[in-house]
Amino acid sequence: MIKALYPGSFDPVTMGHMDIIRRASSIFDLLYVGVAANSNKKPAFDAGERVDFLHAAVEGIENVQVISFDRLLVDVARELGTQVIVKGLRAVSDYEYELQMAHINYKLAPDIETVFLAASTRYSYLSSSLVKEVAGLGGCVKDLVPPVVHDDIVRQLSRPHR
Repeated sequence: MIKALYPGSFDPVTMGHMDIIRRASSIFDLLYVGVAANSNKKPAFDAGERVDFLHAAVEGIENVQVISFDRLLVDVARELGTQVIVKGLRAVSDYEYELQMAHINYKLAPDIETVFLAASTRYSYLSSSLVKEVAGLGGCVKDLVPPVVHDDIVRQLSRPHR
């Protein structure tokens, strides 16, 4: 059984994330989607909210499990028994950053491979930051986030304190 881990902040989950999740889940026997705490970012949604959004969004994808973590990615991958880390790439700028991360992860855990999946063309522009900005300013994000969590995301992002 080949297990993989797709980590991210998912703040919030987008249709681009869902595209990578669906495609990776068709490649690997078990796919963990890991909601990471990133000390370099101030999330709009707490980890529990992000996990809840993902649980709702992946419902029906049988071989996907959602987790959260706040430690080294390779430590989580080892604990879960995963052989592969999955990363989605939208542009060259993603590649440069993710390549550095793949190299440090390989240095720390040479037994765990990183696999890059190119974003589908229809989502190559999409980011959580863009969703937050558009929704926060009252714009339509209907086709940018999973329908099952759309209303909750819009409601929370349009609050004055966010």
